[in-house]
Amino acid sequence: MTPDPKQPRKKAIRKRNLGTEGPQITALGLGTWAIGGPYEFGWGPVDDEESIAAIRHGVESGINWVDTAPVYGLGHSEEIVGRAIRPWRAGDEVFLFTKCGRNYYSKSHISSNLRPETIRAECEESLERLGVDRIDLLQFHWPDPDTGTPIEDSWGTMVELIDEGKVRWVGVSNFDVALLDRCEAIRHIDSVQPPFNLIQRFARRDVIPWCREHGTGVIVYAPMASGLLTGKYDREAIDNLAPDDWRRRSANFTEPALSRNLRLVEALRPVGQRLGTTLPLLAIAWTLSTPGVTGAIAGARRADQVNGWIGASEFALDQDTLEEIESLIADVGAGQG
Repeated sequence: MTPDPKQPRKKAIRKRNLGTEGPQITALGLGTWAIGGPYEFGWGPVDDEESIAAIRHGVESGINWVDTAPVYGLGHSEEIVGRAIRPWRAGDEVFLFTKCGRNYYSKSHISSNLRPETIRAECEESLERLGVDRIDLLQFHWPDPDTGTPIEDSWGTMVELIDEGKVRWVGVSNFDVALLDRCEAIRHIDSVQPPFNLIQRFARRDVIPWCREHGTGVIVYAPMASGLLTGKYDREAIDNLAPDDWRRRSANFTEPALSRNLRLVEALRPVGQRLGTTLPLLAIAWTLSTPGVTGAIAGARRADQVNGWIGASEFALDQDTLEEIESLIADVGAGQG
């Protein structure tokens, strides 16, 4: 892409290798769940032009990967991502990460499906929606307890897609260590995507250490706990979420967890003020400080939201601050893990 002299220069976002065999990616990636629009797990109304502007602003600000999935908006998120990244060379200037295995074809209920034929069909559809010849990272979105398909058959299909040149690297999301072991026995897992933030801390007990041991990259999702850790949401703001916003049904946004989570946010405010930073940057920097974490996925529906977290990769937390945060977590009893 030819640089636009009217645009600001890209920020120097720190890069890390995605495992031993993956690409160099920026420590922050742009997540596009929320831009999918209304569906069973939607975030309320979206404006497609604002979504495209947010993605382009993220790339112009230095981010070199975008994470999406077919199920986000029932294909809509991938279509918007495909439109947004047209000015850049996909697979070179911008890496495209997507997923498979969440079946939404009935339009009434989303279920897991990692049958080989479904994986192949979803891969072809994603290639078309994204407008590319090859997907940079294809990930299993969730395990498949619904169809009874052995994970070995599913993962073997991913290997075939690599051999056929349709996929460059392969990974999984929301998998436990037992499933990781079964996949790794067939072909190396390039990347694992777990939920990980100051409230959801389970991954640091087993999944992230497993990845460090096996040379697998880790890209964590929901580092700001779907907005809870930004300080933007009090009870009134949560009550005013769009009627179709999935967070209205989320355990973290409802009692009894909500009160503890809001207490943690208030306890973190003085830490951020002392460090001269914001709660979004503090929350993301905490995830990136965990040994084994390669990058964090941060979502945005508008360009100004990107500005709210883009500096997190360059904000380091010292050991004293990390220990202080652990103490605050213990005091308020928020989250698990």
